[in-house]
Order: sequence, then C-alpha cells, then structure tokens
Amino acid sequence: MLTVSTRSGAVCSSSCSCLPLRPSPSLPPSPQNINILFKPFSRRSLLAALTVSGAPFVVSNDPNLPAHARGLFQMPAVRLTNRYFLVRAGESEFESLGIINTNPVTKTSVDSGLSEKGKKQTVRAAFGLKEMGACESNCWIWPSITQRAYQAAEIIASVNGVSRSYIVPEYSFLDARGLGAYEGRKLEYVSEVYESDSISPSIRPPPIDDGTPNESISDVFVRVTQLMSILETQYSKDTVIIVSPDSDNLSVLQAGLIGLDLRRHRELAFAPGEVRFVDANSIPTYKQPPSAVFKCLNPPNCN
Repeated sequence: MLTVSTRSGAVCSSSCSCLPLRPSPSLPPSPQNINILFKPFSRRSLLAALTVSGAPFVVSNDPNLPAHARGLFQMPAVRLTNRYFLVRAGESEFESLGIINTNPVTKTSVDSGLSEKGKKQTVRAAFGLKEMGACESNCWIWPSITQRAYQAAEIIASVNGVSRSYIVPEYSFLDARGLGAYEGRKLEYVSEVYESDSISPSIRPPPIDDGTPNESISDVFVRVTQLMSILETQYSKDTVIIVSPDSDNLSVLQAGLIGLDLRRHRELAFAPGEVRFVDANSIPTYKQPPSAVFKCLNPPNCN
C-alpha cells in the first residue's frame, strides 16, 4: 500500500484517507476543528496541495521512513535516476468515432479500449521499443489503468518478453486529461482547448456536472511531477516505460523535463502509438525564444 508521510506527522494511504497523528498547532482543540482535522482527502488532491504549498513529502512503501529523507522531484530535471520511454496508447474506440472521452468513470470500460487501428499502432510501438532495446535488461511498464493504456501495456509486455508481474497500473496520475464540458463532443473541438493552453497553462476547460474533471495544463503538470517523484524514489538505474492514454500527459511531462514553457506543450504532441526515449544524459538547457507571444522567466512554470 502506498504511504505518504508529511512533515505535519500525517500518514496517508492510497485508500484516499489522511488522518493527522497530532493536532495542528494552528487549530486549537474544539468540536468544530476536530471535523477539519480529520476530514478525508483524496490521494490526488492531497499531493496536489503539498506540491502547491511546497511542503516536503516522501513517497515510500515504508511508513517508518523519515519525512526528510526524500524530496519532491523537480522540473526541469537536473538528473534522472532511471531510463524512461514515453508511449502513447494507440487509437481508442472513442477516438475512432471522433468523440472526446476523458471521464475517469468510464476509463476501465471496454468502450474505452483500443480500436482495431489502435491495436496495430500499439504493436508497432511495441516492436519499436524492442528495436530500441528498451527491455533487454528488463523493464517496468507503468500504464494508466485506463483500458486502452493497459491493453497497450499488455501488448508491449508480450512483444518484449516481459512478465505481467512487471506491469504496474497507475490509478490516477496518468488519467487522460479531463476536458470538462468538451466531453462527448467532436475531437476537432480540442483545438479550442489548445488555444487556451497557449495563453496560460492555468486556464481550465469549462466545467461539467457528469464527473469529468476540467483540467488545466498546470493541473496535468502537478500529476506527472508526482508520478516522476514516485518512479525516481521507487526505482534506481532501471528502465521504466510510461504508457499514457492521451498525448497531454506525455507532452506536459516532456516539456517539464526539458524546461519548455508549458504553454508550448502542444509542440511536443504524441501521435497514437508514438514512442520516445528520454535521454537522461542530454536533457537540454531551455533557451527563451525570441518571441513576443511566449515570455517566460521561470520555465516550465509560466503564466
């Protein structure tokens, strides 16, 4: 079970609960404050809050590990402990119909799986990884639990001779970016989302009440940074294949690693079934473009 230890003394588990071990000094004991102190938090919102606040935290399987022993993975990356391959799953059934589908409620549905074209794209990706020698010395495959991403992971494992025990499903940090009110609309409407992204990474799509999140690029950035924090502390000198159901997780992650202004993440878009190797030894220093449109003093975090 994943355990997160915070400086405040709280111990949180992946079962989406967080109970402080001692009262906060800023909240005097009272019946009202007890409800605040013991209010449950979701795994994603807790870690997002810690990221925004800058509070150090530890991601570990050992609940006794001291909180100061590890830190949050920083973007852009100074170094990488592991080798990483980024893979976008092949075309989904919804994509084949030209429909936007990002609601996490349906992410494990068969309808969210790979289309016939998507399966072929993923097979090509799997053989591409084999040609690149991704799993010659063993590898870990980290797919989103989303149906198409997990199907892609199984195909990659089969082609590369990787045991299913080396497939580690990720339950929330690799969810497809939630597009809010665009859910169920035609795929071409995604261009409107990317126009907003180019203005500010903090702009969210319009909300909707069907359970679909409306995530900004900054929200996605928080998720993929947390994912890298886990991978960089859980493994050392290993190969990790990250399998995402969509492009935005990967383009934002790559932009963060190289220090590219997040408003330009679309320039790094992944096609269905595309594979890229992240070279830990050649992450470039990002230089500001001579542009009046993109001005960023602290990439990748720019508004």
